[in-house]
Amino acid sequence: MGLFISHFSANMNYILFDNERERLLPLTFTRPIADLRIGILTIRQKWERMLNSNVSTMTADHLIGKYPIQITDDNVLINGGICPSVELISAIGSLAFGERLVKDGFLIAARLSGLEDETAIAHTTGTEFDGEILSVRDPWDIFSKNGDALKADFELLTVGRKSAPLSNSNTVIGNGDIFLEEGAKAEACIFNTTSGPIYLGKDSEVMEGSVIRGPFALCEESQVKMATKIYGPTTIGPHSKVGGEVNNSVIIGYSNKGHDGFLGNSVIGEWCNLGADTNNSNLKNNYDEVRVWSYAAQRFAKTGLQFCGLIMGDHSKSGINTMFNTGTVVGVSSNVFGSGFPRTFIPSFQWGGAAGFVEYNKEKAFATAKRVMQRRGIVFDETERELLSAVFDMTKSYRN
Repeated sequence: MGLFISHFSANMNYILFDNERERLLPLTFTRPIADLRIGILTIRQKWERMLNSNVSTMTADHLIGKYPIQITDDNVLINGGICPSVELISAIGSLAFGERLVKDGFLIAARLSGLEDETAIAHTTGTEFDGEILSVRDPWDIFSKNGDALKADFELLTVGRKSAPLSNSNTVIGNGDIFLEEGAKAEACIFNTTSGPIYLGKDSEVMEGSVIRGPFALCEESQVKMATKIYGPTTIGPHSKVGGEVNNSVIIGYSNKGHDGFLGNSVIGEWCNLGADTNNSNLKNNYDEVRVWSYAAQRFAKTGLQFCGLIMGDHSKSGINTMFNTGTVVGVSSNVFGSGFPRTFIPSFQWGGAAGFVEYNKEKAFATAKRVMQRRGIVFDETERELLSAVFDMTKSYRN
């Protein structure tokens, strides 16, 4: 269902641009900001659904092969880290050529006739947006704002629709705000909707004995293993498996945490695997504010949060019994294992643990990625290889 605004021009071309993408590394090493998942959908999917139109992205050079940009004579550039709302879309639809929409100096959108150069937005006239916006500017925004995004997506996806039936073997606590897409299955589980809705995507499954407190989203073809405990707001992206105990976390997709162990206040990328009894700390023993590694600041930066767990980039893995300390950041395609706590910043393409790290051989990393993706029916093609090769090169200084 699209929420198309009638005064939009039919010729408008929508482009979601990266804004301060370094702040969202390592998650944006491998995707535009707009392809981050918060709530049920990615930010791109939200805009496409509400605009009733395809959108492209303006992103880093090494990502263009996988995420190409489309440019026309009537381009509406939208900050890829901002989630849409009806009020926001209406304001964007009212922009004339050469106008931009801002919120307290923060760029939301601009309408341009062509994109002759990168400074085109700077020459536009500013219009202030006085409504509220939900934006993703730092990795921890994804889990800390996930509840609001999930509730908005739930309404967007379910309004005017009827849920598939939920088996009578389940217990539902609260107002029953639970929606099953076609093929979703759950037996002998407890669903608590008191704090927010629960969404089970197409062909997903919640196995018996699981206890889930909303807001919660299980995306298509994902699976909650037996006797799993989940506290919302939590999102499990498509084609993923989760077990053990999970609290206020987002798995972007195509990743597994299939066994016992705790994951809390965390964001896990795609193609990751957390080994059995992998645990992360989400609270410091002295209850102090958590600091995490910031690629933008090139130092450990304050999050403003007391609870912050693990940020893991795509293709990274952990071995059994791995322990991650509070506020750990793991880059792309790293393999972490062994006893003890590894350091709280692990760069990309690293192999090791608390005893030390060595560089993960690039070709071996690619061979693993190929096998992992093949299991989901996805080809590790030359575009993926070039993308990860670029990440390998641009992160080399961190490994040294």
